Amino acid sequence: MPRRSPLPLAVLALTVLLTTPIRAAETDPFLWLEDVTGDKALTWVKEKNAISTGELTGSDAFRATDKRLLDILDSKERIPNAAKMGPYYYNFWRDAKNTRGLWRRTTLDEYRKAEPAWEVIIDLDALSTAENENWVWHGSNCLEPEYKRCLISLSRGGADADVVREYDLPGRTFVKDGFALPEAKSSTSWRNIDSVFVGTDFGPDSLTTSGYPRIVKEWRRGTPLSAAVTVFEGKAEDVSTNGYSDTTPGFERDFVSRGPTFFTNETFVRRDGKWLKIDKPDDANVGVHRDLVLIELRTDWTTGGTTYPAGALLAADFEAFLKGERKLDILFKPTERTSLAGYSFTRNHLLLTELDNVRNRVYVLTHEKGAWRRRPLGENQGFATVNASGVDDRESDDYWMTINDYLAPTTLYLGSVDKGAPEKLKSLPAFFDAKGLEVTQHDATSKDGTRIPYFQIARKGLALNGKNPTLLYGYGGFEVAMVPGYSGGVGAAWLEPGGVYVVANIRGGGEFGPRWHQAALKEKRPRAYEDFIAVAEDLIKRKVTSTKHLGIQGGSNGGLLMGNMLTMRPDLFGAIVCQVPLLDMKRYNTLLAGASWMGEYGNPDLPEEWAFIQGFSPYHNVKKDVTYPRTLFTTSTRDDRVHPGHARKMAALMESMGKDFLYYENIEGGHGGAANNQQRAFMSALAYTFLWNQIR
Repeated sequence: MPRRSPLPLAVLALTVLLTTPIRAAETDPFLWLEDVTGDKALTWVKEKNAISTGELTGSDAFRATDKRLLDILDSKERIPNAAKMGPYYYNFWRDAKNTRGLWRRTTLDEYRKAEPAWEVIIDLDALSTAENENWVWHGSNCLEPEYKRCLISLSRGGADADVVREYDLPGRTFVKDGFALPEAKSSTSWRNIDSVFVGTDFGPDSLTTSGYPRIVKEWRRGTPLSAAVTVFEGKAEDVSTNGYSDTTPGFERDFVSRGPTFFTNETFVRRDGKWLKIDKPDDANVGVHRDLVLIELRTDWTTGGTTYPAGALLAADFEAFLKGERKLDILFKPTERTSLAGYSFTRNHLLLTELDNVRNRVYVLTHEKGAWRRRPLGENQGFATVNASGVDDRESDDYWMTINDYLAPTTLYLGSVDKGAPEKLKSLPAFFDAKGLEVTQHDATSKDGTRIPYFQIARKGLALNGKNPTLLYGYGGFEVAMVPGYSGGVGAAWLEPGGVYVVANIRGGGEFGPRWHQAALKEKRPRAYEDFIAVAEDLIKRKVTSTKHLGIQGGSNGGLLMGNMLTMRPDLFGAIVCQVPLLDMKRYNTLLAGASWMGEYGNPDLPEEWAFIQGFSPYHNVKKDVTYPRTLFTTSTRDDRVHPGHARKMAALMESMGKDFLYYENIEGGHGGAANNQQRAFMSALAYTFLWNQIR
């Protein structure tokens, strides 16, 4: 973690600060707020928290919203999503009684029941009490195919960094003198019962500038971590490296991957004790399944005399491909309005999900007699998001399928390819009253003429009078697509009381594949902001709402979006909720994991790149003579991905200029902003209460 020390606030710096935006070459008077747990910084945080909670939490409306949201999060009627390991189905579960959660398992026969009998493996509340730690579950990695030993990851307070401990499933205990790692942003993977690949903080020069492992080692049972043997090294400026093994019987192989940037990687397979690089474009993703290699392209690729388009999914025989053969089958080819959403294998088939104008379609692909056959899996589900994934790709052609949209609660099905319609297993209850609501899809025209789709959820026959309280949500980064999904929280706290909810599918996301993402990279980043503005203006043009009644919300990269809406178009919005945001784009690459995102935003240390980055660095574009919409900034002290200093410094800067805002920082919670359901409900209730107060 970078070292930061407080700097004095010079009179001259303050004079400059109050009259003009901060410039890159000038002293930042609020660097002391980057001292995450420093007494001075936390005193400032607590003062701001007291102001926000004093204003927002005292009403009956807040208390009712907080309770309603917590009841939804703690509901015992939620679907306990399960992962099959051997004969059992495992689930991690939180509720009002088990605030930190239970790792548990059951059989398929039990899982089919409305109230399955669960066998508790780890009670995280009990463990936290026994060890006097606020443990947050970060997952399990169990050794196939016996599933007797697991690597359990636990985080203190929800940070990305975690501790890793080996666990004996039959004995229900952590293994004494087993594989164990201290707190770090580690990467671990089983090779076999007696060895693991590990990347962690081994000491000086073992981490990248992004704070992730640079070195992969093979660690053998019964030896200290210091004796682990280095098998691969990346570069300091890389994002990360990691090692992993395919333990499929008959296809056992070791891999390492090096990520020079967030969007590029080099993948190697071990042959005869050496690492053989898999030939592919650096920005392509590669996967293996039994005898197949799959390559997902982000840019066009010419190989073997054929050019394959960006966004395509290719498949080939793994061994033949390594030998130089280039017989590649196209499993998916994008069009202007379709993109690959994902894929998953069963034992004999591939389940492929595509987005068609931001609507899911699922297909079954089967390799027969040297060719691939493709057919739909189920019927067209309209606006619904459909996810299909193999239950156990070693043993069967069974698959899980979930279907949901903005108004229809999630339903879980269990099916088997070629065995008829899937079996309905479980369904969420309706957490809010959706009667009279409808989902519609619209297009706005961005500044450069590009069509930007967005979803609107509102009452049928909505009065187009410009007076509807409207919440517009956006993200627009890292090739993440904003697809329809059921949210009991949004429905209960916003839609049911009469609000309009809108989700913008702006560039930078993955709604139309890599090209949609790449259209807003680095110097093109303003396209994402122009798209969001276009959606807001279209809502006003259609008289759905007006500036006075239009609120916006986003977190992380979406928090950067909110910061730019604040500084670029303060005249357009009535209120802003800016969550766990990036805001100081001059220093983002020096703070925690920030260096890993330079592939998205650019390198501010290069003058030619800072020249365009400065234009979308909200911290450097606040002006004293501008009136800004009231903004609620929220973040987490324990967020070790996006530094809380971003939100802290932005709030302090606005305070120094006399701007009106609220600030709340959860003392724990990680990048999600909350460590448990109670905190999640509280943070959400703060946001909704703020918005209703501002734009009703």
